Amino acid sequence: MCVSCVKVEFPDRATVCLDSGSYMLNYAGCHQCGKKQIAIVNGITTEEDEDDDEETITYEHICQGCSHVVANHEHVFRVEDGYQIYSMYCLLCGRGDDERCILPCDPNGPRTDVAELD
Repeated sequence: MCVSCVKVEFPDRATVCLDSGSYMLNYAGCHQCGKKQIAIVNGITTEEDEDDDEETITYEHICQGCSHVVANHEHVFRVEDGYQIYSMYCLLCGRGDDERCILPCDPNGPRTDVAELD
């Protein structure tokens, strides 16, 4: 991972959890060659056993010009106690966590971070 290629290390992305793509607004450009184009390579999806209900997606952000590794990206999805839980950890894309209730009625009450539709 290269801290010289990003504007902010591990920016706080609140509930944003990317399982693909790149946060280009945080990309300063390749420290080695100066180009501002990124490719995603070495993508791996792993699923834990059926009882765990967890999936992890990892990949690398690299410079398209010189193949310099900018960042390693990790996205985790799991189901736990009636909730879908997402997390993201990446030098370029940042840190994010989110959870969504999959039950007919959320035991924690309505979400307050989402605007209501009329």
